[in-house]
Amino acid sequence: MKNKNVWLKYNKTQLNRLDTFCEDYRNFISDCKTERECTDYIVNDLENAGFVSLKSCLDSKKKLKAGDKIYAVNRNKGVLAFRIGKLALEEGMNILGAHIDSPRLDVKQNPLYEDGGFAYLDTHYYGGIKKYQWVTLPLAIHGVVVKKDLTTTIINLGEEDDDPVFFISDLLIHLSQEQLEKKASKVIEGEALDIIVGNKPAGTAADAKTAKGAKAKDEEESKAEKEAVKKSVLALLKEYYDIEEEDFLSAELEIVPAGKARDCGFDRSMIMGYGQDDRVCSYPSYRALIDAPALSRTACCILVDKEEIGSVGASGMTSFFFENTVAEILALTGDTDELTLRRCLSNSNMLSSDVSSAFDPTYASSFDKKNVAYLGNGMVLCKFTGARGKSGSNDADAEYLGKLRAIFDKDDVSIQLAELGKVDLGGGGTIAYILAKYGMNVIDCGVAVLNMHAPYEVTSKADIYETYRGYLSFLKNM
Repeated sequence: MKNKNVWLKYNKTQLNRLDTFCEDYRNFISDCKTERECTDYIVNDLENAGFVSLKSCLDSKKKLKAGDKIYAVNRNKGVLAFRIGKLALEEGMNILGAHIDSPRLDVKQNPLYEDGGFAYLDTHYYGGIKKYQWVTLPLAIHGVVVKKDLTTTIINLGEEDDDPVFFISDLLIHLSQEQLEKKASKVIEGEALDIIVGNKPAGTAADAKTAKGAKAKDEEESKAEKEAVKKSVLALLKEYYDIEEEDFLSAELEIVPAGKARDCGFDRSMIMGYGQDDRVCSYPSYRALIDAPALSRTACCILVDKEEIGSVGASGMTSFFFENTVAEILALTGDTDELTLRRCLSNSNMLSSDVSSAFDPTYASSFDKKNVAYLGNGMVLCKFTGARGKSGSNDADAEYLGKLRAIFDKDDVSIQLAELGKVDLGGGGTIAYILAKYGMNVIDCGVAVLNMHAPYEVTSKADIYETYRGYLSFLKNM
């Protein structure tokens, strides 16, 4: 079976809608490079669309009814949003679930040091990356520093035209003979991914003038010169952010590629930018929830953290935040029965909104051409993910796939069925298997990505828009 290129079916009106939607998406991934930034942005959009916080509903003891729109935030790193439908929640929900974390470098808790006249921040990479791809790039620092008095300082440095940027050095080609003989996994080691943040030492001449006597002067100059670049950086952090070195202990700082997402190709048919796995699916997910017409079944959008490291922790999908929030929603409809919660979850349908690998002709031998996604061929359905023998996979049943094919045909949504790559080459996982444990129907469904997990990933605008249309169709018809 051969899928048609989606671009060929659009009329002028549809192309205009596609361009508008993708421009909004491009702005989203340019502005939102961390889970916290995504959460703030999404909550703002939800509130503008009439959603109210679950906390305010609980405080006012508001009784929920069909048409109500509610959201809940998990530790400023994840969002759950609901639109209450006409049918009882016991009959289940239609769920779109994506993640808003992406591979990156995290600053360690004791990070600042000086070596060879440079000040560095020590990092620990997050998620699956090819470490050699992160050297010599302009990098930005995003995140928060929380002081002992619980005041929070937001850091976002490296994105504006007049901002400084940061970088990881690489060995010059003239001296790299031994380096180039190493395996790609060893060319750059994890402990070598420290970013250079300064080179100018704190001034020593003024300090020396205050010393009494030649011996005291020499001692003062020696003391001043020791870690002088580090001291200079600390002085700047104090001046601009009122941060002490000790404050790194309670900081969450992420190192990401600097700069905005860009249109790609002479024809502007693609988008190149950081963090598209999985924000290219999270954006159309919550936009579909906002834009869908009145719904019979309650709709839910799950946007979570920590997927790239196994969905662990209090902000990951394996936490009870989702289940607890659904229980709170049920209670606000007047039902506190544990069995109703179990029925609601088991009767639900879900699209695990996550990306798939796109066919790359340069590396054709890594793909099964008959069972791979192609850029520009529409929304991707992955019946199963996992590694090699489907290990760690959710495997959707044929009946669920048949229903989805029918509703997507009804709304002329272009779909393609795909696997991640050749069977023995590896694989990957999503949050699908975690939701499947409730007994609901789940399948992975999203956008094909080139350069997945690289600092700059590439997607097709047609696939992004078609995925948004597919999510709308799912919420309306399933």
